[in-house]
Amino acid sequence: MIVTSDTVVNELMSAHRPTIPVFLRHRMHCMGCPIGHLHTVADACTAHGVDLAAFLCELHASLAGVRRGPDEQGPEGPIPAAVPPG
Repeated sequence: MIVTSDTVVNELMSAHRPTIPVFLRHRMHCMGCPIGHLHTVADACTAHGVDLAAFLCELHASLAGVRRGPDEQGPEGPIPAAVPPG
């Protein structure tokens, strides 16, 4: 699936579950939204005041399996580093 600004939110999250944390990081609680089957990514960004271009980049990174580094922060703070078994 190629994610664009016209991608429907529910279809995206159903087909690609790794995108859900991206929505949550931006406090976009679109899961279970009664209009999620109608809202596009662009609609959701507009409704929540999120920059569309940056959000699309994050969605593409999540689909590619790219994670932010430990020194990069999102709204919730840094991603905790994995603790090696020991």
